[in-house]
Amino acid sequence: MLSLMLVLLFVRQTAAAHRLSEEELCLSELSELKYTIKSLENKFFIGEWQLKTLRENYYYFPENRTFKQNKSRDLAQKPTMLPTTGGNLIVYDQDCSMLYDRQKASSGFYRIKPRSAMEPFLVYCDMTDGGGWTVIQQRRNGKVDFNRKWSDYKDGFGNYKRSNDEYWLGNENIYMLLLGGKNLMKIDLMDWSGQRKHAYYENVQIANEKENYRLRFGLYSGTAGDALSGGGHAEAQWSASHYAMLFSTRDKDNDRFLQGSCAQENKGGWWYNRCHAANLNGKFYRGGTYKWKYDNGVVWSTWKGLWYSLHHTTMKVRPLVFMDTLGSGDGGAG
Repeated sequence: MLSLMLVLLFVRQTAAAHRLSEEELCLSELSELKYTIKSLENKFFIGEWQLKTLRENYYYFPENRTFKQNKSRDLAQKPTMLPTTGGNLIVYDQDCSMLYDRQKASSGFYRIKPRSAMEPFLVYCDMTDGGGWTVIQQRRNGKVDFNRKWSDYKDGFGNYKRSNDEYWLGNENIYMLLLGGKNLMKIDLMDWSGQRKHAYYENVQIANEKENYRLRFGLYSGTAGDALSGGGHAEAQWSASHYAMLFSTRDKDNDRFLQGSCAQENKGGWWYNRCHAANLNGKFYRGGTYKWKYDNGVVWSTWKGLWYSLHHTTMKVRPLVFMDTLGSGDGGAG
């Protein structure tokens, strides 16, 4: 009997010891699993930080940069919204002229910050033609639809990868860029035969959104004619001058044309009157001369008239003092 009791006690202790080792094994596996999860979390945190740093600091895309990936060329064909500009990246330059003065940079995409209280945003800097130009609009190939709503024109839109892409910088960004008005705007134009003209306007400003981005500008000079002032005679200036006009889009009609909407008829957002002498955001017609119900092409009437749609347009700005200092401005594209 005593022997049986000893055997049972030995078996019970052995079973208890076996259960204890299983619990210890589970605890050991749990500890290893927690360690693995912590290691993965650390790797994820490091990778996320590296990606954030890369995105915030990789903001210069030179004009002559070649992309080897085929997929980047495919993506470039699709109209995309302008890149987001969040983050705490330190940007030293208020515009492209400051960047040019600071490091004589080449043409390309850079982030600028016109005012200290705003987020930086991406622009194309044209460092030819005397240097220091911040580009606010460009038409080249008709791949981007400029018949957009108010919110698109406010924020900006277009392809923003290569030097010959099409885009609108955005009325909010343009407003901040031109705040103060001591600037020079150059408008470069090219027809379908390759002939080029240009127009300069001093002290260009637009108001804020509450005032519907009202346009004002100063003296004109150049070779393309003063289309923004409406052309030659007083009647044309009364109905077609863009001075002091409000910005209009297809969904927000601020023009002076009581019988309709200039933006809807002319297929773009612009400072329409009744309706226009210039319409650089109009419909892109290939070949130049076009026929349609409305004169809604990419128009600069004082050069080619209302029924000729231009091939290339560029609107770009820099400070007046920049031109005065360098004695430049005769232009390589005019």
